[in-house]
Amino acid sequence: MRNFFRLLRFGAPYRHFAFLNALFNLLGTVFHLASLLLFIPFLRLLLGQVQPVHERPAALWTREGLEGTFNWGLTQLIEARGPMGALLVIAIGVVVLFLLKNVFRYLALVAICNFRNRIIQDIRSRIYDKLLELPLRYHTNERKGDLLSLITNDMQVVEYSVMYYIEMIFREPIAVLLFLGTMLTLSPQLTVISLLLLPISGLLIARISKSLKRKSARVQEKSADLLARVEETLSGIRVIKAFNGESDMKRRFERDNELLARSSIAMLNRQDIASPLSETLGAAVMAAIAYIGGSFVLGETPSLTGDSFLGFIIIFSQLLAPIKGFSQGWSGITRGGASGQRIFDLLAVENTVKEKPDAKPIADFTDRIDYTDVSFAYESRPKEGIENRKAVLEGIELVIPKGRSVALVGTSGGGKTTLANLLPRFHDVTGGALRIDGHDIRDLRLRDLRALMGIVTQDSILFNDSVAANIAFGAPGTPMAEIERAARIANAHDFIARLENGYQTAIGDGGNRLSGGQKQRLAIARAVLKNPPILILDEATSALDTESERLVQDALLKMMEGRTSVVIAHRLSTIQHCDEICVIDKGRIIERGTHAELHALGGQYRRLCDMQAFA
Repeated sequence: MRNFFRLLRFGAPYRHFAFLNALFNLLGTVFHLASLLLFIPFLRLLLGQVQPVHERPAALWTREGLEGTFNWGLTQLIEARGPMGALLVIAIGVVVLFLLKNVFRYLALVAICNFRNRIIQDIRSRIYDKLLELPLRYHTNERKGDLLSLITNDMQVVEYSVMYYIEMIFREPIAVLLFLGTMLTLSPQLTVISLLLLPISGLLIARISKSLKRKSARVQEKSADLLARVEETLSGIRVIKAFNGESDMKRRFERDNELLARSSIAMLNRQDIASPLSETLGAAVMAAIAYIGGSFVLGETPSLTGDSFLGFIIIFSQLLAPIKGFSQGWSGITRGGASGQRIFDLLAVENTVKEKPDAKPIADFTDRIDYTDVSFAYESRPKEGIENRKAVLEGIELVIPKGRSVALVGTSGGGKTTLANLLPRFHDVTGGALRIDGHDIRDLRLRDLRALMGIVTQDSILFNDSVAANIAFGAPGTPMAEIERAARIANAHDFIARLENGYQTAIGDGGNRLSGGQKQRLAIARAVLKNPPILILDEATSALDTESERLVQDALLKMMEGRTSVVIAHRLSTIQHCDEICVIDKGRIIERGTHAELHALGGQYRRLCDMQAFA
């Protein structure tokens, strides 16, 4: 329940919908009850038990006064229209009351639909904002399937749970109170007996609902596993086909699918038993009430008339429906509690890369980048709060003056990409300081800091949009002339012009309608359009063929002119023009200098060059 109250806080801006739902449910229940009460005079007419009342009672707001007034009106109706005419009027009245009941029921559903969907909309937005806010380290540790399940399956569970919750809180208690109040006016004794019998069914249903939270949590976990498997398949479909791995992936998928099906069946079986069980118990209670009530009617000293007893039974039968709805609502709340816990677990994840409240603005890069005794370590198990750190960088001393280009080379896993990722604060240093123009980057505004940088990675991250939209990503409203100029600098204009719709051509999911070289040149054009003073090039040409590499390398050289650049490369032929080359091994800079100096030194850089047959 605690998670549900936390979820319902998102509904504060939309509480007017909850109020309207309660109001319309109240009116609907009143008209429903009135339609049921009309069956009593209907039965009296059929049974010939109408007692004429020719004087209207003076006391209206008592049971006797209300019943007497109603009988007086019924007497007037029978005298004016006859028994059949009165029967027709009552029948029409019942239809009209049922119509009004259903009109207000529909309006209540409209209100609750708006309420729950607006809550879900805001929760989805909060989750998406949190996903954007969290640092790269979190996304590295988490599976995409878990996050996709959270924003789809868990949201659906929470949506219907909120609906059940509101209906349970507002509609069902109102109906129960009105029905009980009417039953008390008809037969207080029989009503008390009914209240003693009903809790038996409630206790049994509560026992069943208690285990639903565990079952629901397992279903959501298995659903996340299945989504992760599908996402993995779509991302690696080329490798799967190339290595004839379809049968292996199908086997893995079928295993996850089977586990999800078993979990879902177990949960739904437990959930669905609540409804037939409550109905069976309700029928048993109804039979007991009918037997006991029959003794009140057929006894030697009858305390209840036959028509009133039948009216009592009709209203009591309607009382079972909101009690059944209450049990279903409780089941929904139990399921939603598990999903709500997963949502709040995500929202509670701490962002380790935080902007200080008094962060300084920075508009331009004017002097130098300074790594001072920088060290960095990943927490291997950050989710469990265990301080188990693995050092990636240690004692890095590096100064990059404005306008200079520095290359980072070395074997894989040495820390090159991590060193570059510290600059835009994808991670924060765990020791030492990283400064731009003498300012510790942790003291600067994140948006301003990243605005100074353009990044081109080995994997060209493009979006399912047009060519122009991808080049102008992050800068909406950019004139087409500026987009085309950036494309020309990136050697991309010629192939874009040959596309079906030019710059307005949709490039598909991840740019899969383009070749690797074309995607990379679009990524470079995106960085060119940003016109940043600092460039970070992470293996920007390593995955390209010779011709594409030449075009991309030419575009990179044009983009690097007059800019400060940090270049990560395995192909050493692409970085010999850099002002300084740093060889990184096991998190430390072991050599530095120009290409000629390092080659002549005969150390690690020379061995790397020789392995690539580069002289």
